[in-house]
Amino acid sequence: MVAEEIYRKIIHIDMDAFYASVEQRDFPEYRGKPLIVGGMPHGRGGVVATASYEARKFGIRSAMPSKTAQRLCPEAIFIYPRFDAYKAVSNHIHEIFHRYTDIVEPLSLDEAYLDVTNDKQGIRYAIDIARLIKQAIKEELNLTASAGVSINKFVAKIASDMDKPDGLTFIGPSKIGLFMERLAVEKFHGVGKVTAAKMKAMGLHTGGDLKKLSEPEMITSFGKSGRFYYQIVRGIDNRPLQPDRETKSVSVEDTYQEDLTDKVAMLQELKLLTEKLEVRLQRSGLKGKTIIVKFKFHDFTIMTRRLSLTMLINDKENITQTVKAILENAPLERKRVRLLGVGISNLELTDEEKKEKKIIQLELF
Repeated sequence: MVAEEIYRKIIHIDMDAFYASVEQRDFPEYRGKPLIVGGMPHGRGGVVATASYEARKFGIRSAMPSKTAQRLCPEAIFIYPRFDAYKAVSNHIHEIFHRYTDIVEPLSLDEAYLDVTNDKQGIRYAIDIARLIKQAIKEELNLTASAGVSINKFVAKIASDMDKPDGLTFIGPSKIGLFMERLAVEKFHGVGKVTAAKMKAMGLHTGGDLKKLSEPEMITSFGKSGRFYYQIVRGIDNRPLQPDRETKSVSVEDTYQEDLTDKVAMLQELKLLTEKLEVRLQRSGLKGKTIIVKFKFHDFTIMTRRLSLTMLINDKENITQTVKAILENAPLERKRVRLLGVGISNLELTDEEKKEKKIIQLELF
């Protein structure tokens, strides 16, 4: 008698256009209009933190420069983020999650994994739990979320993106193989635009195409990421959820179609990355002391430079000043840069986050 294989039950919850949806809920004048939460397109600029679905119809997306967004949709309404409001909503959402499981791995204010293999209420079916969570978010917060349900984190995350907004997608064990084979390479999380272009140039357009390559062939073509691609195209992801994981660093990076050769162009790109980093830090309620700049050259060699400060920062002005100092002293003569990254480490919670965490601990005990 063959023992029945036991699978984990993983849910990925992703709020729909979170910041913009909170604003449209709280301010009726924004409803039904293309709304952009993020830096203003005039003056110092910035990047889009979140765009409403009305704005997304114009091709506007998160992390896009605000000036580009305004060009795509001149009638768009730009507003500054209200992180305190979003954090309060996020706390309520997490309270809903914990009604069903304490194994919750937050990714940001609006996104989390839940392991409901052994749920608190004995509901048994993960898709029913996901449906109840979506219903509670709708009834208690007047917001919508999309949910993906599967046996591991990777597949659940892809599933949550299949039917946005307000979607609910279940990909069971027997469906994973065919689902992955049909999936376009650019839909695989972890495959960026440059890697996707390289794959297509090699004639690799779908998961099925990738599956034809052996693991050594994948590693030869894509470096250490090749091992990861080899696993995920087969729906294999054994990573456990990390409900209490400590964030060591926060970073953003971008790869360029054409190599950068002068520091003026590099500084402009680094400023855009700094805008994105500020958004991530504020979402997480973190500040840091050590700024890191990463350079990947045309021959794929990597150089990193760090500069530690005496104070904690998480704002683009201070980060940009530090990044500029690092760039000015970096040995880049006759170097061709294909990737830039900006990160921050030696992290601590902001005073507001520390206070909130202390209150939560007092409530628990």
